[in-house]
Amino acid sequence: GFGLPHYTNVQMPFPQMPPNVPDENPTGVYRRSFDVPAEWQGRRVVLHIAGCEGACYVYVNGQPVGMHKDSRTPAEYDVTSFVRHDAPNELVCVVLRWSDASFVEDQDHWWQSGIHRDVFLYATDTVYLADVFARPELSDDLQTGALRVRCTLDRIAEADETTRVTAQLFDPQGNAVFAQPLEASYTQTHPQYGNVRRFVRPVLTLEGTVNAPQLWSAETPSRYTLVVTVYGPAGPESSAQRVGFRSVAVRDRQLLVNNKAVMIKGVNRHDHSDTTGKYVSRELMETDARVMKQFNINAARASHYPNDPYWLDLCDRYGLYVIDEANIESHAFYFDICRDPSYTLAFVERVRNMVERDKNHPSIILWSLGNESGSGPNHEIAAATVRASDPTRPLHYEGAISRWMGEGWEKGRGVTDIVCPMYATIADIVEWAQQETDDPRPLILCEYSHAMGNSNGSLSDYWAAFEQHKGLQGGFIWEWLDHGIRQADAQGRPFWAYGGDFGDTPNDVNFVCDGMVWPDRTPHPALFEHKYLIQPVRATLENAASGTVRVTNRQDFRDLSWLRGSWQLTLDGVSVRSGELPALTAAAGDSQLIPLDIARIDHAGELLLTLRFFQQEDTPWAPAGHEVAWDQLVLAPPQPVNSIGDRPAIGRVGTEQREGAIVLRVGAVRAEFDAATGALAFFGTGEQNLVRRGPLLNVWRAAVDNDGLKLWEESRKPLARWRALGLPDVQHTLARIALVEESNESATVEIEHSASGRGRLEDMTHVHRYTLLASGELLVENTVRLGDELLDIPRVGVSMVLAPGLEQLEWHGRGPWDNYSDRKAGATLGRWSSSVADQYVPYIMPQEHGHKTDVRSLMLRDGAGQGLEVAGGAPFEFSALHHSDDDLYRATHTTDLAPRPEVFLNIDGAQRGLGTFSCGPDTLEQYRLLDREYQFSYTLRVLSE
Repeated sequence: GFGLPHYTNVQMPFPQMPPNVPDENPTGVYRRSFDVPAEWQGRRVVLHIAGCEGACYVYVNGQPVGMHKDSRTPAEYDVTSFVRHDAPNELVCVVLRWSDASFVEDQDHWWQSGIHRDVFLYATDTVYLADVFARPELSDDLQTGALRVRCTLDRIAEADETTRVTAQLFDPQGNAVFAQPLEASYTQTHPQYGNVRRFVRPVLTLEGTVNAPQLWSAETPSRYTLVVTVYGPAGPESSAQRVGFRSVAVRDRQLLVNNKAVMIKGVNRHDHSDTTGKYVSRELMETDARVMKQFNINAARASHYPNDPYWLDLCDRYGLYVIDEANIESHAFYFDICRDPSYTLAFVERVRNMVERDKNHPSIILWSLGNESGSGPNHEIAAATVRASDPTRPLHYEGAISRWMGEGWEKGRGVTDIVCPMYATIADIVEWAQQETDDPRPLILCEYSHAMGNSNGSLSDYWAAFEQHKGLQGGFIWEWLDHGIRQADAQGRPFWAYGGDFGDTPNDVNFVCDGMVWPDRTPHPALFEHKYLIQPVRATLENAASGTVRVTNRQDFRDLSWLRGSWQLTLDGVSVRSGELPALTAAAGDSQLIPLDIARIDHAGELLLTLRFFQQEDTPWAPAGHEVAWDQLVLAPPQPVNSIGDRPAIGRVGTEQREGAIVLRVGAVRAEFDAATGALAFFGTGEQNLVRRGPLLNVWRAAVDNDGLKLWEESRKPLARWRALGLPDVQHTLARIALVEESNESATVEIEHSASGRGRLEDMTHVHRYTLLASGELLVENTVRLGDELLDIPRVGVSMVLAPGLEQLEWHGRGPWDNYSDRKAGATLGRWSSSVADQYVPYIMPQEHGHKTDVRSLMLRDGAGQGLEVAGGAPFEFSALHHSDDDLYRATHTTDLAPRPEVFLNIDGAQRGLGTFSCGPDTLEQYRLLDREYQFSYTLRVLSE
């Protein structure tokens, strides 16, 4: 492309009203010399431009050929009369960045003008196949297929009575389906109008029956190959393409594919590369498809335009259901352009261009009329256009039912066959599903679970609703990919840029970075949560006494024989028995009982059974052995970890009070408290102090995007309220410190701090009791009381700074990836090891990360094995990073962060869930911190070699 990238979401990048654009209009001029093969002499030569953002004016050898403005569907020009066969030719494309079409391409993405898809020439005979529409249809019982092929010829004036068309179909194994090719002949005369060959493009229809067709679905993407041949005056010319037999229908509040109500496990996808912008290589598209399939995704919505045609080939091949969406979004003029007759033709042409380009792809199950463009007569005309062109697929359009914009979910039946809201609450969709209605449409969320930064809270709650209520059929997460653009800072360090980083004004900052994967397609932690929730197999405990497990096939079309399974029994995170599952045979929608050798395990602790399921064979997206699914079953609940008195004494506890300090000792272990500040100033042995700053009340987190965007002022978001409360800058004031208990077995120091970020001592009170036990453990008991205004805060816990070198991290809890109270279903309980450095999660906008829940204990060690253990009588939450909360909060790019040598350890009694409030519902109430008082405890223990 040309010019600087410019990011806006809703607002236009310039102030003019449609159809006017700025007088200063950046313009790119593309020049290319090319030769036309000599053997193309006498043939029709066509220039194909697959995609160009901006108004594209085309010249060949200095002569104007034409222009086009739909940036996401191809423009073709017959350049036969413009090209030379005996000398080089010159193609010039002049691309104006802004035009009246810009107002209907106001998508939530970068403005990047220029040619971004393939440009090529091809040649045909003088009588040629202008179009093929293959309609593989199915009988009601799916046992018989009818292939109807509509072939459109052109340049028919040069045809004669011998011109004919044939079609042969080859099954997925390469065998010819028809004993003889289907055939239709061209007739020059019409029974009523006589000789019409100079005035029409005749349509020839070929039909054939296919017995027991192999059906296409996302689970079984069986593709046939259709070869159509035109026998014209110059000889035969063939065209081949892939087709698939599958049916789509909407009935009884269900979207049916091959008569099954398929659950949509989808994402929204833009075409984007962090290095080449809107030009996306085939290799990168293949990566998208592979990663989606590896993570059990079965559907992709083209947002908000027809994606590159190769992407659809991949969806056909790999098995992904597609909503193909017209290149229409007039977000900034939502209520205007959809009712403006001067834009009617643009709406019609854009939906027609989409349908004509993509109609033969079996992966496309819904046509979409565009995105966030209001609802008006232009949509009604566009819908009629699509239905007339292709009556086999239902329609989708959110604007017709948008409650946000004055419509309703009961409306829009003429424009959308799906109730397809965006960012609806769980309560609202459940209420809709429970209503009695004659509306046959299902509800599929076209956008939900906004994936901006550290996000996707309550996915498990959405999926519980989808699975429990008929009429709810899943949805498409917004969105697949962070749209950062790779740049380098002054020191040459790479980072991903977002709105405003190119001097683009106005802009919508990092709102363009809201995907489940980074721009290089590395998965965010949230993608593992989604993978688990949508996995195709589920295991449940049928009978604990006999050790019987039920394995349920959640697929729609195939049995489980493509998978193999294994199981492992762990006691307090340590493996005690394992094995392989017998053959998996359950049919689609069915289950099987599997007896396991787990019933005679003596245990006194937490007993968990983990089952894992793997591919038996290679697939285009993953090798044999790829883990598809897992489940973890609780056979015995956890016992208290490291209960007081479990460990033997290492000596008698002694105390010392001296000027400025209170000291507790046992054996070589020493805990020392600063009497002036109330801080734990030393904990360790000898001269090795494990703490650089002892535990202090922490109610703050480096705001995630769902709390509120750091670069915007959003008064309705939690971050604005937290800032007003001073939570980013809490100060701690010592109220009292005293040695309150002492004996040979233990000694206790009680400390009380007041805390506030706005100078109000009544905001927060933190009482922490430190009891050094004869075992050398330091028990820390915390009581936190919050003032009236401090409801719904980010976290309640303590933060401490540990000595450099404690790099080796082990924990017993959920992992290995980040997990939170409302996003932890996809993290297994176990014993995990990592480094502190590897806990860093490089969100494009730095923010809270590294969190783990349901933790029983953690250990931080140096290279010699010495360090610190933290254990809880009840499960707790923690993070251990080389960045402080303040470091993360102040940074706006990853290059603003420099890892510190110390370890910043957060121990949380509770942390607010993540939610999806950057664009969608706030954190559900059950995941918020709404109590006035919190109590939690943990023990610290020095680790030696």
